[in-house]
Amino acid sequence: MSDFIISLEGTETGHHAALILALMAAFLHALFGALQKGKHDPWLSRGAMDFFYCIIAAPFALFVVPWPEPHMWLIFLGMFVIHMAYKVAQGYTYTKGAYTVVYPVVRGSGPLFAVIGAGFVFGEHFSLVQWLGVMVLLSGIFGLAVYNLRTITVGRETMVPALMLAVLTGAFVALYTTYDAYGIRATADPFTFLAWFFFLDGLVMPVVALLRYRNMEFKPALGPLAVKGFFGGIVAYFSFGCIMLATRLDNVGEAAVLRETSTVFAALIGWIVLGEKVGPRRLSLMALIAAGAVIVEMGG
Repeated sequence: MSDFIISLEGTETGHHAALILALMAAFLHALFGALQKGKHDPWLSRGAMDFFYCIIAAPFALFVVPWPEPHMWLIFLGMFVIHMAYKVAQGYTYTKGAYTVVYPVVRGSGPLFAVIGAGFVFGEHFSLVQWLGVMVLLSGIFGLAVYNLRTITVGRETMVPALMLAVLTGAFVALYTTYDAYGIRATADPFTFLAWFFFLDGLVMPVVALLRYRNMEFKPALGPLAVKGFFGGIVAYFSFGCIMLATRLDNVGEAAVLRETSTVFAALIGWIVLGEKVGPRRLSLMALIAAGAVIVEMGG
């Protein structure tokens, strides 16, 4: 499998595969965010998810994939620090803000920073048409956030700090997207990076969640939380795995932008699963997001 993935790098087939992987990551990331924001405390949800994807990844990292090259350990350290900072920012964001308000801001901030970062780190540069697509996509994403902010009444007293945290989280999304793309390209076998990423990344949040659980006055039942954690862990494998493979096969900036169609999927999940209303204005803004992604792809 590794040889097949490597053979696609820099080819037209690899470009199409990266497109499919980025869109899969978009849907799965929206689902992952909804699971974390669901009825359980976001910190507990994330801890449960990290626990399951850590223990599932451990045997693959230790016994299946090739052992990481010596230079990879410093890269893994940087990855660990960046993702921990992202999770802390994300946890506070989801605690203070409504999902359909903060999620578009997180995802809208991410691609802009990621495209700029990819230019500096990988020498990738968007054409004018692609920058137009980015602006169209961002206008839809931030328009959706503004619309939700005006219409949602729950938790408005914490909405301003939640939006500020959402922008900070978006910056960490761009940072980890660029850094992980560098990491997965720095090793000979991409699955070595993926296995060790999930193993190392899942070590801390379960401990944080356990400490939080012990201090809770009203403790949720562990059974449903464990089921969510297992399902969320599987979703995380495919969500983060797909986008990392996409950034190895093709341009980081394009993959980052295409993944932000997750905002459309998030709105649909909010409508179908969480019972939130989706009117003509929101549908129009979702269409803008999709149109921006199409423009970026056609302009490449």
